[in-house]
Formats: sequence, C-alpha cells, structure tokens
Amino acid sequence: MENINYEKIEKTARLKNILQKTITYLLLGIWAIIVLFPFYWMVLTSLKGYSTYNSEYIPKFFTLSPTIENYIFAFTEVPLASYFANTLIFALVTTALMLVVIILAAFAFSRLEFKGRSLVFTIFLSLMMIPSELVVITNYVTITDWGLRNSFLGLILPSVTSVFYIYLLKENFEQIPDELYKAAKVDGCSDFKYLLKVMIPICQPTIVTITILKVIECWNSYVWPRLITDDPNYYLVSNGIQTIRESGFGRENIPAMMAAVVVISIPLIVLYLIFHKKIMAGVSRGGTKG
Repeated sequence: MENINYEKIEKTARLKNILQKTITYLLLGIWAIIVLFPFYWMVLTSLKGYSTYNSEYIPKFFTLSPTIENYIFAFTEVPLASYFANTLIFALVTTALMLVVIILAAFAFSRLEFKGRSLVFTIFLSLMMIPSELVVITNYVTITDWGLRNSFLGLILPSVTSVFYIYLLKENFEQIPDELYKAAKVDGCSDFKYLLKVMIPICQPTIVTITILKVIECWNSYVWPRLITDDPNYYLVSNGIQTIRESGFGRENIPAMMAAVVVISIPLIVLYLIFHKKIMAGVSRGGTKG
C-alpha cells in the first residue's frame, strides 16, 4: 500500500514539474516574441523595396521579394561608414582610458592603506546618487572653456571614469586573499607588479565584462555627443541616425532608414551574443564576496 502511495506522490510531483516548466517556457516564449518583434519588423522593413513598402495599405508580416538595395542606398546616400569609424574610435579609446583609471582606483581602494580611504570611497559612492543630467551642464561648460567642442578629446574626456565600475572591480579585488598580497610583498613584489601579475589575471572575467558594457555604452551614447558636437565629421552612429531621421532621406525612404538602423544594431547584437555568458558571470562575481 505504501508503495502505491509513493508512486502516486512521485507521479503527481512529476506532473506538477512538467506543468510548471510548460507554463514557464510558454511565458518566456511570449515575452521573447514581444521583445524580438520590433527587431523583426525593423529587419523586415529594411528588406522591402521602396515601392513595395509604400503600396502596402495594410502592413504585411512577410515579404516575397526581399531586396538589399536599401542597405546599398543607406551607405551611398549618407556617410554611414564615417559614423561607424567615429564611433569605433570613440568606443575603443574611451574604454581603454577608462580601464586604466578604474583599475588603478579600484586597486587603491581595495589594497592600499591611506588616511581617509573609507571617507573618500563613501564620497565616491555618494556620487552615484547624483543624476548624470546634472553633471552634463558642468561638463559642457568645462569642455567649451577648454576649446574642445567638435573634437574627439571633448567626446572622450567626460567618459573616462565610472564610479559604478570602480565599485564593481573593488569588490572583486577584495575577494583575493590578503595573504597572497602579503606573501608577494615579502618576496619583494611591487604594488604595480602585483596588480599586473596577480589581481588583473584573477579578475579577468569582471574586467572583460566591464569592457564589453563600456563599449555598448559608448556605442549607444547619444546625449553628450549630440550636445558637444554640431560638426557632422564627428557624429557617432546614434547622432547620425537621428540626423538621417530628421532629414528628407529618413522621412521619405523608411526602408532605407530601417536598413541603416539594422546595420548599426548588428555589432552590438553580435557582441552581446558572443559574450553574454561572460557578462552575467562577471556581474554575479562582483556581487558576491567571500
């Protein structure tokens, strides 16, 4: 009798588990469709011919005659390649400078003993409470007074540090045992060498995560580049797309406009698909201690 009861309990638990998984995957599937549909619609529109798109009184969810003429048109009618090059320079240089700043700052806060370290770090953390919009005006006045408007230096300088990334990396550095640092000091290892040879390799997943997130942030940057540059030679992809949208080209030829947006979105999508596991691992590692 007991065996029969155990079998019933096991069967009920199995059915309950299957039901829970079914509901979970169903909800995730619905959410995935909602999230991915705008991108699908963007790609679909970019593959429709100009005349085909304008002749559709009721939008169709597919096309029987896809074309790449919109992508060719997007590169020939607007300086899309120039926007790409500007954004690539901005993202790579900004990320490289920021890594130097945050790694040194995180090392100082996590390993070096100096007066007022806790107070200074608390002040640093309090800066996270200040909305970034409030700092934009100060940065704009400073960059303008230095004569750096419409230059890559003016674009890059306000973005070469991040309190959040310093905090995230500091938490990772503090997970490395103090005994390892003391042993290195006994062996005559300098702080800088210890940082390069020990701490950076150990915390590589988090550093890779920060690098990827910063590149994505730079690629999507809009407000500051829009404010500090009015020269098309320094436009980034986000500002370039806005300019295209506001021009006659973007308003008249919607499929070509969508093609330009698809081209600009692809690098970030590929970057995230390749490194999304490292991003999640790095963030979760930074949030745990011990």
